[in-house]
Amino acid sequence: MSGPYLSDSYVEETRFGFWFLRSHTWQHHVLRVAINDLRSLFSEPLPSAPVVLDAGCGQGKSFQYLNKVFNPGHLLGSDADPHSVALSRQEATRLGLNAEVRGADCAHLPYADASVDLLFCHQTFHHLVEQEQALAEFYRVLKPGGYLLFAESTEAYIDTWVIRWLFRHPMHVQKSAAGYLTMIRQQGFEFGPRNVSYPYLWWSRAKDFGLLERLGIRKPKPFGQREETLVNVVARKPLGAQP
Repeated sequence: MSGPYLSDSYVEETRFGFWFLRSHTWQHHVLRVAINDLRSLFSEPLPSAPVVLDAGCGQGKSFQYLNKVFNPGHLLGSDADPHSVALSRQEATRLGLNAEVRGADCAHLPYADASVDLLFCHQTFHHLVEQEQALAEFYRVLKPGGYLLFAESTEAYIDTWVIRWLFRHPMHVQKSAAGYLTMIRQQGFEFGPRNVSYPYLWWSRAKDFGLLERLGIRKPKPFGQREETLVNVVARKPLGAQP
């Protein structure tokens, strides 16, 4: 890897993947849907004018949705890829947002302890080798009572031929939905069933992208009878917790 931010803890995206992260499909069917779903998982009222950090912000395509849904007082973004950082800054300017974007790996965030109210991590964790260290960093920078907004694809989706062909990921760290939830809870975050969802979206079914179900040939498998391809969770850092 090259550049001032990229490190061995992050697996760089393919050329196709980089293009896809700019597409309408990514913005409308993936980012927008995930952010709206995460908003629905809160058990308590949102903090007023929160400091929002998008950890692994990519090309900044989440900024418009984060701004609309969470109305941040201050919007932060970080990414390990220098080109993505530059594009995120351009996106913030295009949107007229006062967003501060820094180059940084998720395992080494350049933010003070207890300085963030909401930390958004969307489809980033399956690129990270040092997942436990990144999660510890998320915990450190969140204020007591702050929230991790975690949306991730599981091993059942990442370990399919089409995804392995088009994208690049560290396969030895991929986890199931239960595996990610266990890791988040072991870090010290709190959440209940009300704060978790398992979206079963067409694009996450890489074998046929849900085509047979959309054609009415096959009924979708219900929760509990399928391998979950996505997991979303709003997890809280306990009040009174130390960084």
